[in-house]
Amino acid sequence: MRIVIKVGTSTLAHSTGLLNIKRVEQMCKVISDLKNAGNEIVLVSSGAIGMGLGKIGLTEKPSDIPTKQAAAAIGQCELMYTYDKMFSEHNHTVAQILLTGAFVAIEDYGKNLKNTFSRLLELGVIPIVNENDTVTTDEIVIGDNDTLGATVANEVNADLLIILSDIDGLYTGDPNKEDNAELIKVVPKITSEIESLAGSEGSSLGTGGMITKIKAAKAVTENGIDMIIANGKNPDILYDIVEGRGICTRFLGVK
Repeated sequence: MRIVIKVGTSTLAHSTGLLNIKRVEQMCKVISDLKNAGNEIVLVSSGAIGMGLGKIGLTEKPSDIPTKQAAAAIGQCELMYTYDKMFSEHNHTVAQILLTGAFVAIEDYGKNLKNTFSRLLELGVIPIVNENDTVTTDEIVIGDNDTLGATVANEVNADLLIILSDIDGLYTGDPNKEDNAELIKVVPKITSEIESLAGSEGSSLGTGGMITKIKAAKAVTENGIDMIIANGKNPDILYDIVEGRGICTRFLGVK
C-alpha cells in the first residue's frame, strides 16, 4: 500500500514541547518495518514550532507570527535531524519537503511536486513533509497539518491516510466530558451529523482539532482514499491499522 501518515505535535512531543524520544523512536521503528514489508510511506509531520519553542524554553505558542516563524525555523532543523538519525538506524533514507498551499495550487508546481514524490518513492526514500511555516502565515493562523496530510494523500494517490493524534478516533460525544460517549469505528459517509460531532480546540502546542480531521476525511474520501484517526501514544497501532483492525475510526473512501 501507499500510505500517508500524519503525526501531530501531541504525539511527537511532551507537554513541555520537548521531544518524546521513546515514542518517536518507536514510531520510526514501526514505519521502517512497514516499509520493509513492501509499503510505500510518506510522513507528514507536525512539531517544528513546538520543538522550536521547547528549545528556546517556551511552553506555549506565542500569539505573534514572527516568534512562531522563528520557532518553526529552529524546530525544523531539530525535527529533520531527529528523523534522519532514527530512520538511518533502520537503513532508511529520508527527504524533506516543505510546502505551502499556494505552491500546491499552481498547476506547474503541483505537477513538479507529484513528479518529485513519485521519484522519491521509486528510490525507496521516505518523504517527510511539513508546512513551510517560516515563510507563510495563513497556515500558521488558520491552517493545520491534517489538511496538509489530506493534500499530500491526494497528490500521491495514496491508498490510505492515517492521522495519529491524542484521541482514539471520532466519538458520539466528548469522551472527556461524557461517560456514555462511544467510539465510532466506521464512517461510511460524512454527513452533516458526523460534521456536527467535531469539536473546535487543539492542544496548547498544536493546531486544529476534530474539525480539521473531518475536513481532511472529506477531502480524501471524495477521491476514494480511506482515512484513519487513531491515538499515536502507542505507535504499534500502525501495525493493527495496516492489517485492518485496531482501535480507531475509519472513514471509507467513495469507490
